[in-house]
Amino acid sequence: MGAADKIAVELDDLHADETSPGMAAVALDLAKAIDGTNAPTAKAVAARELRSIMADLRKLAPVGEMGDAVDDIGEQRKKRQEEARRRAAGG
Repeated sequence: MGAADKIAVELDDLHADETSPGMAAVALDLAKAIDGTNAPTAKAVAARELRSIMADLRKLAPVGEMGDAVDDIGEQRKKRQEEARRRAAGG
């Protein structure tokens, strides 16, 4: 899986086509450029720009999407609380 494939998955997860379609398109183009060259300098320049754009897109992502770290922590806490209640009830 190349950079473009991985970036496409992340862009989908971030709903970037909805929040900032232009930046999402540029990010994907940069990732394709990274995949398409063996020139270290060109890769470095594209990677630097891609990193910047992806940071902006992550900030623009909708809050509260399922699967983020906060949701994962909340689910783990809920399971621990349910287990504690079950044990306290004698189960």
